Amino acid sequence: MRWRRCGEDAALLDCDSLDQARAAHATVLAARPPGVVDLVPGARSLLVVGGVAAVRALLEDADLAHPPAGEPREVTLDVRYDGEDLALIAADAGISPEAVVAMHTEAVYTVAFTGFAPGFGYLTGLPPQLRQPRLESPRTRVPAGSVGLAGEFTGVYPRESPGGWRLLGHTSATLFDPHADPPALFAPGDRVRFRNVR
Repeated sequence: MRWRRCGEDAALLDCDSLDQARAAHATVLAARPPGVVDLVPGARSLLVVGGVAAVRALLEDADLAHPPAGEPREVTLDVRYDGEDLALIAADAGISPEAVVAMHTEAVYTVAFTGFAPGFGYLTGLPPQLRQPRLESPRTRVPAGSVGLAGEFTGVYPRESPGGWRLLGHTSATLFDPHADPPALFAPGDRVRFRNVR
């Protein structure tokens, strides 16, 4: 791991892997060192705002191979598996569309980090057979609530935007509401399940 200063009161921790970044985030959340104002996890990084010295000291002695296990919040989303790319995903996986839906709904996902758009969570736990590349040509318009996958992640577009993920289906759940508390449905560490609705 390597630290890089970010302004006067923050530092970015570069990690060797997604698992290491998640472990560092969980360790800091559990210990709540003094002075920490904000933590922003990424795919292989952790931005620490405030309390940097205390966090560095904590992580130097931490066993990141066995991070503290908290009680994650669980979110279940109802999904209509009618996505534009469902047949493509099935063909590339060598299975039927029904099998794709079964695999996607049987897995339990973890919000590794958020980004791209407010409320967008990068969910890990995608079955290996469903790990596929982004589309060669991104769409200029992906509707809000679209459930997609790309690489090792699955996720839900919180609002209409361009995007290159392969689309499995749609949910009517609100992923981001600036007037809600909290405004984002997903937070790092949450567990997520998808439920097939017809």
